[in-house]
Amino acid sequence: MQQCPDVEQDLPQTGEQSLVLGGGCFWCTEAVYLALEGVLSVTSGYAGGSAETANYDAVCSGQTDHAEVIEIRYDAGRISLGQLLKIFFCVAHDPTQLDRQGNDRGRQYRSVVFYSSEAQAEVVRGYIRQLSSSGLFSADIVTTLEPLTAFYTAESYHQNYAARNPMQPYIMFAATPKVAKLQQTFPERLKSRN
Repeated sequence: MQQCPDVEQDLPQTGEQSLVLGGGCFWCTEAVYLALEGVLSVTSGYAGGSAETANYDAVCSGQTDHAEVIEIRYDAGRISLGQLLKIFFCVAHDPTQLDRQGNDRGRQYRSVVFYSSEAQAEVVRGYIRQLSSSGLFSADIVTTLEPLTAFYTAESYHQNYAARNPMQPYIMFAATPKVAKLQQTFPERLKSRN
């Protein structure tokens, strides 16, 4: 497979920033981003719908506008928005799958970036254009951009789920290979183990 390109247009930021991404089950994307140097915290949650339906049972029904998402808080002086997006598109999920990731199907598993500013949205749009013209993917990128109106933290048992349940079959099947791909593809981006 061709190597994933760096983002050509990134944000020149410093300090703590945040990014909300949906790429299928939040357990899997959370596991990937928790391993990255410069990531301060990752919180699983819901975005795209109302407060009344921001709970696991309602979201899993597929009858809400929510997506399962993660909120990444990061130190932009150590890892940039562009570097987080590169990992999102090339490791954390498949951006060519419409309303699904693997066997998880439904709008709640859509590929989406919830942007918090127009500058952030422009970087995402530019990177999608860049990836689309690169020939990296054999199908069209279906990732949507949606304004972040609210982020709702998921129930406590979802937080850090993969690390707390490494032998759970779904984690072994879906999350562990993504973390292994991250370790193989971007070893220089991993948090050091003291």
